[in-house]
Amino acid sequence: MEAPEVPTEHLHEEMEHQAHSGSRWIMGVALSSALLAGLAAVSSYQAGHHESEAMLAQLDASDQWSFFQSKSIKESQLKSKMDILEALGKPASEDDKKKVEKYAAEKEEIQKHAEEKQKESAFELKAHQLFAPSVTMFQIAIAMGAIAALTKKKPFWFVSLGIGVVGLFFFGQAFLHTHAG
Repeated sequence: MEAPEVPTEHLHEEMEHQAHSGSRWIMGVALSSALLAGLAAVSSYQAGHHESEAMLAQLDASDQWSFFQSKSIKESQLKSKMDILEALGKPASEDDKKKVEKYAAEKEEIQKHAEEKQKESAFELKAHQLFAPSVTMFQIAIAMGAIAALTKKKPFWFVSLGIGVVGLFFFGQAFLHTHAG
């Protein structure tokens, strides 16, 4: 899956132009916006990575459940054969009995693997869901910084910084989530 793009090139050019105009706080806006852009890029990459990992794990889980189902069908057919033989008064072969036991053991192992992959998928999806809002908050913060630079009004910069802190909160949650599991 493609990571969301952060379209801030024009804003950076305008802030760089404003920063060269000499205003010291505009330089702060440009610097904070550059840092926010870096964080947005990292968050965007991480969100995309975890989304891809969630999908791959879910696909693997689905494959395992299909494999489980095929073993169940084979086991069921073999049990039916054994039941028919028993109804006809003939004993089931030892090979058939061993195969039924083998299928049951294989199904248990396959089920365990499928459930692990489902848990992995849920973990990765949660990481994606935590990184994604940080990208949005960082983008909004960058835009507010650009508004501050263009209008030369400091309150917009403070709003930008506040929104950037919210982005950092989401980023921190996502980071802790990915390193706790």
